[in-house]
Amino acid sequence: MSNKTQDAVYNAKELGAGKVIVLGLQHMFAMFGSTVLVPILTGLNVSTTLLFAGIGTLLFHLLTKGKVPAFLGSSFAFLGGYFAIAPMIDGKSNIEMIPYACFGVACAGLLYLVMALLIKLFSAKRIMKFFPPIVTGPIIIAIGLTLSKSAIDSCSSNWIIALVAILAVIICNIFGKGMIKIIPILIGVVASYLVGICMGQVDFSGVKDAAWIGLPINMDTTVFAMFGENFDASLMITAIITIMPIALATIVEHIGDVSAISSTVGKNFIKDPGLHRTLLGDGLATIVASLFGAPANTTYGENTGVLNLSKVYDPMVVRLAAVFAIFFSFCPKFAAVIQAMPTATVGGISLILYGMISAVGVRNVVENKVDFAKSRNVIIAALILVLSIGINYSTAGAIAFTIGEITISLSGLAVGALTGIILNAILPGKDYNFDEEKPDDTGVNFEVGQTRSMKSE
Repeated sequence: MSNKTQDAVYNAKELGAGKVIVLGLQHMFAMFGSTVLVPILTGLNVSTTLLFAGIGTLLFHLLTKGKVPAFLGSSFAFLGGYFAIAPMIDGKSNIEMIPYACFGVACAGLLYLVMALLIKLFSAKRIMKFFPPIVTGPIIIAIGLTLSKSAIDSCSSNWIIALVAILAVIICNIFGKGMIKIIPILIGVVASYLVGICMGQVDFSGVKDAAWIGLPINMDTTVFAMFGENFDASLMITAIITIMPIALATIVEHIGDVSAISSTVGKNFIKDPGLHRTLLGDGLATIVASLFGAPANTTYGENTGVLNLSKVYDPMVVRLAAVFAIFFSFCPKFAAVIQAMPTATVGGISLILYGMISAVGVRNVVENKVDFAKSRNVIIAALILVLSIGINYSTAGAIAFTIGEITISLSGLAVGALTGIILNAILPGKDYNFDEEKPDDTGVNFEVGQTRSMKSE
């Protein structure tokens, strides 16, 4: 456990069942806004998304020996793939094409398994030499910053409601005592939601019409619905070629997320339980979710932000949030209540959580003493940040290129991450080594070569 912070670190067993339940709800609310946004944008089912976010998280924890406090929610990285293969029609789901898009995402999940196997066979040390802090740090920073626009846009719908959420989180976290200090996100959501109701900014008509109990899976949008009389093999191949390469970027994002969680908690999860296990968990969760018509899963930065704020790192709390997600996926009325939440509430909470992600990236760079006196390090960091953020905020929002009749789009984060990895591999002057035996407090143990040699003298 890191002893660099003066904030108390809490264990779930010490807090008691009542407080742990509240903490689990806080983690669920933290991921909810972004998780349900993906199906809203793509036409996938919200309840199915919730179900497999919970199942995926539990599967991830099983495969990582219950050691990593990560929640798996909907991945935004695959939005371009869904838009290309199964674009919504007049704001409604493209039922016929969704199974093909989901099949492409399931195939993308297979790349996680291939990478996990390579790491298992050749060790994390050989793989992680391509991901030193000069690469992972700026990637983590970029993850938070590229998400920032969505937070600001959401806040802009009503800044008063958003500011209530922001101030509630800040006041509870800085000045709160006991349980108040541990659940600032949940308090911020409730306070902001209530203000939104008082201001007439909440429409409960959808809640009134929603059923109390309902099955969360629609078989018409599962991959299994693809194999019928109208099966189109060429469309399936197009979906695979279009969507599968996106996994190259999300794998890098996964490594950045695990690095961020490691840095937050103060344990080297890349060493134990191992990067191969976290990739296996993320990949299998994505495959299972996609087969049943849910979005690709990914480790969620919002929940890393909650860990940072609450100082409760016990994975059991995150697993409890997953159980809640599964339970509420069978209740359309609950999903409607959450969907009725003011957009500004989600924006205010996201503003803090996305900022926390970037702050963890800065911490990763600082604690590992990245030498910015070296031009190579400045160039790598600069290109990762500028490409990731610049492309994301450009008119197109991605870089697209055509191979034959297939158009492949790469997000800004994908381009920035790949650029950083390649430059770090080819530019001379590397000064970091991954040490699996002696992890430091950041959890991503890279030691400056010069410092190591000085220690040995």
